[in-house]
Formats: sequence, structure tokens, C-alpha cells
Amino acid sequence: MKQLSGNSSRRRLGLKLASLAVALLGASALGQKVVSIGFSAPLSGGAAFYGKDVQSGIEMAINEMNKAGGITVKGEKVTFKLVSLDDRYLPNETATNVRRLTSQGIDFIFVPHAGGILTVQPLAVRDPEFLLVAYSSEPAILEAKNAMTFMLPPRYDNYLQPFVSTQMKAFGKKLGMIGTTSAYGKQWGEAIMGEWKKQGGTVGTNNGVDYNTTVDYSSAVTKALADKPDVLFIGGPSQPTALVVKAAREQGFKGGFIVMDQAKFEQMDTIVPRSYLDGSVGVMPTKEFPGTQVFVNQYQRAYKKIPTSEAGLNYMGMNVLAKAMELAGTTEDPKAVRAQLNAAAKALPLGKTVYKLLGVTAGGHVDAEFIIASVKDGKYTKLRVTKVYK
Repeated sequence: MKQLSGNSSRRRLGLKLASLAVALLGASALGQKVVSIGFSAPLSGGAAFYGKDVQSGIEMAINEMNKAGGITVKGEKVTFKLVSLDDRYLPNETATNVRRLTSQGIDFIFVPHAGGILTVQPLAVRDPEFLLVAYSSEPAILEAKNAMTFMLPPRYDNYLQPFVSTQMKAFGKKLGMIGTTSAYGKQWGEAIMGEWKKQGGTVGTNNGVDYNTTVDYSSAVTKALADKPDVLFIGGPSQPTALVVKAAREQGFKGGFIVMDQAKFEQMDTIVPRSYLDGSVGVMPTKEFPGTQVFVNQYQRAYKKIPTSEAGLNYMGMNVLAKAMELAGTTEDPKAVRAQLNAAAKALPLGKTVYKLLGVTAGGHVDAEFIIASVKDGKYTKLRVTKVYK
């Protein structure tokens, strides 16, 4: 065990001893150590499907590792347990959940929404420190330069230029806005409006709505279409985003959609006809990425649904985290574990990577392949990205 001193260290030691007592009760007769992984996400409300998709990826990785007998850290066998709390997509509840999880001695916590992540980043570097595994493409997460953050998805500013240029050329220069009003959605909306204007377009009234609570999107769509846009910016969780598409098409909209990266085509086309998505740009479905078929098949057998990047990236993230614990020789020092993330990513077996994985940057960001696409006649065409932000 690492050397501890001072009031702060005594507090952490107390948490560790309490956590150890709980772990010992659940450990096998062979004396395996059980490490709890925290998770705070929307598990109810309009974003529940999104939260559960993220949860399933982490859970799948944990179940596979545990079934194989766990990992070995300094000669000790370690298995994992996922401790999930519902924050209803509310950042203040994320903070409450994180405090609850760290009070139980949990040192590694996944959070999959920008508002919650940005709220708890300052907590990650206080006593007790924890490693925040951030599933959101919000660039501000990296710009915070937080020493205890591990961010999984590509930054969304990689998508702005190709999304705008593709849709402006295909449909015209007038943009309508019906994005979600979460903190993440607002930032995405501001960014896309800025890029649209930069490329010479005009933007109509912002008719954003809360995708987590809204049931009927027809009114917001009617208001947006009154500006006669050529393209609509939409997005939030996949299910409500599909309902926005449905309302727009049924009100006669023939233009294109810029789909925020939180919404996934492979889920949307289970709710609306695929033809409704023609003329859209967004993130390429996971099943269309080269080399993902094994993961897709395993996931579908386990969860009876199509995996999205929520599942894929968090599955990969949990495997990188576990490998970093092995390399660091500890499950109790989140700072030491973070220092091994890049080496862990490079050492991860091909079967655990899902997407092409290059490493983890010094800023704690996964460097992995990402593909964006346009949809036409139900088929996906890869879009070229001229500049990549890491």
C-alpha cells in the first residue's frame, strides 16, 4: 500500500478501509479483490436510452474480464463491480452522485454528459482525488486541462467544417436550429452557427427544446420551418432526435439535417423510415466501421440491440482503464493509473479495441479513429476531415 500522511491522507485511508471491507465480503474464496467503478448518468427520462447504452459498454467489458478471472495487479487477482446512479441528466445531481461514490472509496467514475462532466471536473482534483472518465465530445473538457480527466470520444469541433460545407453545397445557405437545450446541446449549437456563418450562410431563429422532457416536437419544428431553412441542425439522444426528423418530414421539409454526434443513425432508423434520414450528415454507425464486426456480434448476443459508439467507446475505455491499473501496479492510486493510460491503450489486445486505437494524449484524450458520413438512398458515404483536433 502506498505511504500516506496528513489529514487528507488519513481521510483517504479511512475510505479505502471501508471500501476494502465491502470488497472482502463480495470476494471469492480465492481472495480476489473487488474494485468498484462508479457511473453517474441519465438512467430515467428522455435520455435514459443514451445513459443505458453507455452503461452497457462498461458493463460488457467488466463482465468479460470477470468471467476470465479478472486482471492481475502486483500478483493479486482483481475483479470489478459497476456502481450506477441516476442523475437524470442534471449536473447538480451528477455532483451529488460523485460525492456519494467517492465517499464509498470509489476512485474511478464514468460520466457521459458535458454538463455533469464540467461540473465535477474540479472535484476530481480535490480530496479525495478520482479519475473522471468523460464520455462527451465537448472541447471545453480538454480545455480545462484537468489532470484527472480521461476523455473518450473525438472532439465535436472536428465535425463542424465538413458538416457545414457538405450541407451548404447540397441544400443551400439557410440554417434552422432545433437542437437540444442541454449544456452540451447549447455549446454544439453555438459552434455550428458560428461555422455556418463563417462559410457564408445565414441562421434563422433558434428553436431549441429540451430533448430530455419534450414529448411533442411538432410546435418547435413548425416554428423552425417558418424561416424556410434549407438545412436543420438537430440532435440530442437518438430517440427524441428521430421524432424531430419525423415531425419535419411529415410537415413537408425536403432539406438536409446536421445531426449532432450524440444522436446515432443506427438507432434513429429503428424509429423512422431510413428514407427520412436521406440528406443527413452525422457519425458513421459503429457496424459500418472496419474491424468492428466481432464486437457488434458479441454485443448483440448480450444485449439484443445494435451497439453504438456509446457502447463501443466505453467498452474500450474500461479495458484501457483496467490495463492501466495492471501497468501502474495499483487500483488505489488514480493519478498513477492515469499516467499509464497511453501505454495501456497501446498494449491493449486488438480484440478489445473496437475502433483503431493509437493511444491517449498527454491531456488524457483517447486518440482513435473516427468517421463521419452523409446519408443518401439509405447508404453511408464517408466525409473527408481536413483538420483533426486532439
